[in-house]
Amino acid sequence: MSSRDAFLARVRAAQPAPVALPDVPLFATPEGDRVERFISGLAIYGGECVRVSSVEQARETIYTKFGADVALCSVVDSIPGTRALPADTPPASLHDVDVAVVAARFGVAETGSVWLSETEYRVNAVGYLAQHLVVLLDESKIVDGLQDAYRRDDFANARYAALVTGPSATADIEGVLVRGAQGVRSLIVMLVGDGVA
Repeated sequence: MSSRDAFLARVRAAQPAPVALPDVPLFATPEGDRVERFISGLAIYGGECVRVSSVEQARETIYTKFGADVALCSVVDSIPGTRALPADTPPASLHDVDVAVVAARFGVAETGSVWLSETEYRVNAVGYLAQHLVVLLDESKIVDGLQDAYRRDDFANARYAALVTGPSATADIEGVLVRGAQGVRSLIVMLVGDGVA
């Protein structure tokens, strides 16, 4: 046995016993329309919301905003990209992607967040290396708060997941807000009225 294998065997043997996840209480739901609270929460963190009636309208809006020749990777079948994004795409090859289009499994009204896992991204790096992230979200799949999101089976079944709440930003240098500092420069959530195909 190599020293590497011996080291890894010792690490695996020293793992603590699994513990149950804590119970999270249900808090009172704030007043007001859930979708409007989601839109407000998203705006606080610099995200943009666009309401569309269908995935077809979302596709037209994306192409109008970014142009037909933009480097676009899409995980949404009904919105073809200009570049393919198979699951075995090397992450480093996504360094020049302008726009990534994904569909969120659900949103959280409390924070204006969208939930994305390795399934929604297909290649996790696309959500961080693209200049702009466009997220389709069925407005009927917005939950009230983080405690509701925590109770979903998605958390137990995903190997990787992120609650995304706006573009990358930092204000730690002289208090100047810079968007796109370590990730996407813009986050656009397209609320689809008839569901996401």
